[in-house]
Amino acid sequence: MGIDKQSELAANLQIGPTSLGMVRIYIEGEGVDLPLDFDPDEADEIAEELRAAAERARAMAKDGRGPDPKKRK
Repeated sequence: MGIDKQSELAANLQIGPTSLGMVRIYIEGEGVDLPLDFDPDEADEIAEELRAAAERARAMAKDGRGPDPKKRK
């Protein structure tokens, strides 16, 4: 599956600090139990990538090249 392919899969996402000073992204879904640990600097880089992707997605929706996330059902 690629980044731009629709899917019917659903999962829960949790993000928080661990007792070892790491940042954990925890993904749980049907048949999936995936803890991903990152040091704080890596977590900052991921956050920057998420913000940049959100800005690009908003621009695409505004230009009519993608769905408007506010109009989702």
